[in-house]
Amino acid sequence: MILVLDVGNTNTVLGVFKEKELLVEWRLSTDAKRTADEYGIQVMQLFHQRNIKVEHIKGVIISSVVPNIMYSLEHMIRKYFDLIPMIVGPGIKTGINVKYDNPKEVGADRIVNAVSAHAIYNRSLILIDFGTATTFCAISKDANYLGGTICPGIKIASEALFERAAKLPRVELIKPDTVICKNTVASMQSGIIYGYIGQVEYIVNKMKSEMINVGEEEPFVVATGGLSNLITKNSSAIDEFHPNLTLEGLRMIYEKNRE
Repeated sequence: MILVLDVGNTNTVLGVFKEKELLVEWRLSTDAKRTADEYGIQVMQLFHQRNIKVEHIKGVIISSVVPNIMYSLEHMIRKYFDLIPMIVGPGIKTGINVKYDNPKEVGADRIVNAVSAHAIYNRSLILIDFGTATTFCAISKDANYLGGTICPGIKIASEALFERAAKLPRVELIKPDTVICKNTVASMQSGIIYGYIGQVEYIVNKMKSEMINVGEEEPFVVATGGLSNLITKNSSAIDEFHPNLTLEGLRMIYEKNRE
């Protein structure tokens, strides 16, 4: 079995694979102030609840966009699992050819998603990861990472509206039945949700056009990430929702590099 960790700005997602089967998945808050022992105790408790033996974990791989948490996580893996974790970064084989001006600037999670999606779909792709930030990535059929777009996540947009407008309340992220609303809360929900759906659909259409103009087939659009459901079920621009795209990609990268 292997342990995979996807460290995001808001949440850290852990998964345990037995060969290609995802046995269990957990989502923890990302907190750079936690020590290695605090993380270790929490992970040990999770393993105990699911009756997974630590000694059965033969490898660990980590993808992170939060550099200042890595010391604690790496130390935790060494101390509690007696393993040296594999870190997604320069020198790791992925099979993806990054066409960014500076390939080192591309977030590890975006490359992991590209690895997974290319292996699963084997075609031109637009990948949307709804997290703290929402990322849009263009992947060619030949496994070239062409580039992408980064937007504020829907929670960031919602919190900014509450924090910067004195008379507007914090609202639950649910979709009203209509765009024309008759109270403040519903009006905010309408603007946040429908506005975000519109943003996603516009960006996807522009990316499709640009990819087709450089000779790609019409890309298939795949969404993932913790905040995906809210948008994917209300947008015609998204072809498929794949909740475990990043965890699957980590498993694949581990297999490519474990020797």
